[in-house]
Amino acid sequence: MKYEIKEIASTLGVSSSNLNYSEITTLLTDSRKITDPSKTLFFALESKNNDAHNYISELYASGVRNFVVSKQRNEWKDLKGANFFKVRNCLSALQKLAQHHRSKFNIPIIGITGSNGKTVVKEWLYQLLEKDYNIVRSPRSYNSQIGVPLSVWQLDNDAELGIFEAGISKPDEMENLEPIIRPTIGVLTKIGDAHQENFDSLQQKTLEKLELFKNCEVFVYDEDNELVSSCVDLKVLSQKTFSWSRKNREAHLFISDIEKLENSTKIEYSFLNFYYSFEIPFIDDASIENAINCLAIALYLHVSPNEISERMSTLEPVAMRLDVRKGKHGSLIINDSYNSDVNSIKIALDFQHQRKMDRKLKKTLILSDILQSGVPPKRLYKRVADMAEQSGIERIIGIGKDILANADLFTMPDKTFFLTTDDFLKSCIQDSFRDELILLKGARRFNFERINNILEERIHETVLEVDLDAVVHNFNFYKSKLNSNVKLVCMVKANAYGAGAVEIAKTLQYHRCDYLAVAVAEEAVTLRNEGISLPIIVLNPEVNGFEELITNNLEPEVYNMRILESFINNSERSGITNYPIHLKIDTGMHRLGFLPEQIEELVETLKKQKGLRVSSIFSHLSASESWSFDDFTHQQMETFRAAAQKIENELGYSVHKHILNSAGIERFNDYEWDMARLGIGLYGVSPSGLSGLKNVCTLKSTILQIKKISSNETIGYGRKEKLDHDARIATIRFGYADGMDRQFGNRKGKVLINGQNAPIVGNVCMDLSMVDVTDIKAEEGDTVVLFGEGLPVTDLAESIGTIPYEILTSVSPRVKRVYIKE
Repeated sequence: MKYEIKEIASTLGVSSSNLNYSEITTLLTDSRKITDPSKTLFFALESKNNDAHNYISELYASGVRNFVVSKQRNEWKDLKGANFFKVRNCLSALQKLAQHHRSKFNIPIIGITGSNGKTVVKEWLYQLLEKDYNIVRSPRSYNSQIGVPLSVWQLDNDAELGIFEAGISKPDEMENLEPIIRPTIGVLTKIGDAHQENFDSLQQKTLEKLELFKNCEVFVYDEDNELVSSCVDLKVLSQKTFSWSRKNREAHLFISDIEKLENSTKIEYSFLNFYYSFEIPFIDDASIENAINCLAIALYLHVSPNEISERMSTLEPVAMRLDVRKGKHGSLIINDSYNSDVNSIKIALDFQHQRKMDRKLKKTLILSDILQSGVPPKRLYKRVADMAEQSGIERIIGIGKDILANADLFTMPDKTFFLTTDDFLKSCIQDSFRDELILLKGARRFNFERINNILEERIHETVLEVDLDAVVHNFNFYKSKLNSNVKLVCMVKANAYGAGAVEIAKTLQYHRCDYLAVAVAEEAVTLRNEGISLPIIVLNPEVNGFEELITNNLEPEVYNMRILESFINNSERSGITNYPIHLKIDTGMHRLGFLPEQIEELVETLKKQKGLRVSSIFSHLSASESWSFDDFTHQQMETFRAAAQKIENELGYSVHKHILNSAGIERFNDYEWDMARLGIGLYGVSPSGLSGLKNVCTLKSTILQIKKISSNETIGYGRKEKLDHDARIATIRFGYADGMDRQFGNRKGKVLINGQNAPIVGNVCMDLSMVDVTDIKAEEGDTVVLFGEGLPVTDLAESIGTIPYEILTSVSPRVKRVYIKE
């Protein structure tokens, strides 16, 4: 929908005089995601660590002309043709505009909240109801104070039903979201401990969530949950409920029986005194509860029990993440082949744009028909074609009857269309892909996993899953502990602690990290070749490597007179002046760095030359994670303070100063100075045991074979372990060549199989290991978690007397890295 600029001004309570005429179709809060600049309204949101007002000039240069701001800057006076809407709070303005937009629609709107299951219920309702309605729904899990208004803004004249999530993390947030969604139908999913830290009790959080339903016609909940039922009574909402129960036959919806079969669950229920049943292709308790919530909504919307039964049987898993995998012939694959609605296409295209950077990869989109959109095909595919063009797609391959019929709408020269996935596979066009960034975006019925399988470079079934959202969370977690003007240097050395330096660096660059740091120049050159343009510090440069540093714009650490004098000589021979270097001071670690007694010689040498300029002075804390060494840590900091002050005074100019590492940020942020360095904390491991981080890396393999072995038999090389019981022994596809420390053998280590710990038995082999699954329901082909969620890398390290760093960085290059993002 289009809004004239005067209507927006009126809605925001801003004068419309002197405004340049404009029409708005897009609301933007992230300056990196521009698609249609002339029709975009940008909201300059502020947070503790970022101020989007800083990006307005950059956005103007990209064609954006309409801005909602909470302050005025002199630099904007020369931005001709720009409209500025001055408001008190930009987030409130965004929410107010979305609320106004919502008021224009008199259609059923389903609002979903709870601690767990919101996204699954939303997606399953879409699957169950898409044949009956043209549905607009929250993209992925857009359920925050920013995500909800952006989701509701998607409502247009074709919409017949809206389904939106609402998530909260602290009290009083729901009162902002309720008038934006203004649901006519509500669903309360499972209440749990997620985001509990800001609430006094589960009751307080439940009451807050129920605020979403205060103006509903009806809302669905599990009345067997005593906490929820008591809160419903406290809110005086019982007259609006459509409750379900496994115990109360008088409930609106009575679940009379739940029978778990081998691969499915049969659910019997009573509604309006008639008995019905259906099956879902899931057996876990969470899926059963989510399906019952969906059942209640479908019944309320008059979907027949027969239709419900048929549709429930074909429910598909909800893939809430897309992943990045290495493809053949230098290509990279972004796999989002689970759905292809228009809004998810936009998100996937944005993510594809993030990954390209400056590396010369051709941007390719493989797209299926968009099913059940409710929009006339010509209008729908014109919109998709415009999105693809705005995102810089250079090659498109369309698969499906409708997209084939509208092929002429796509203007890029390199385009090919097929009727079916089989036709695509038979064409052998896949053999032509070279150095391409390929986005796979298809509805599930098109089986795009078959395309992924032939495009993906397969190395080894064992994979290291790297959660890019967790990286961003941890990055922001540590940024929040520092003042907004403190720069953050992120460590991506040792292949980003095993996680994969290139993809981690791309993610950090997109999220405006200030600096990266690597150990050696070779690591940095790899990043430069992949399009990373951030400043990079090389911590252990070669004495004779200055030319490589300047060629690739890399900033060396300088830690002794030998390397300093070498770099000075090289800069003079090259005619270079003021090349940035970073001075390392040894304050007690006694590894690399200038000792305090060397400072005078250091500054005299620096003052006599012009080739190098000190960008920062830093030191390394020896034991900042340990309370027992706090006196020594404070001593290091005072030594550093004195050294840095002397260097600055002698040089006559200010430089950045930094000493805090991950543990230092956690415990000593009074000493943050100008910069801080984030290492192991970025990857989800807190050196001091701080809570709040998210696990980044999960290492997975599979069971190759299971055997029954009798008591008194031995397992593995050297016959080191003799069984004292009849056992089921599983052989897994992971050995010391993959990164399994041999110390884990003979029951010192363990893995996780189907949620249970399985001890490693016998000696670890080069490519394989054996585990005892006697008391575990395990089958050949089952997934084995070697570390990750449920089996922390810290626990594994402790079991063999090492540190998490060693476990993470030991994962072999032959283990495939898969990058996932919500």
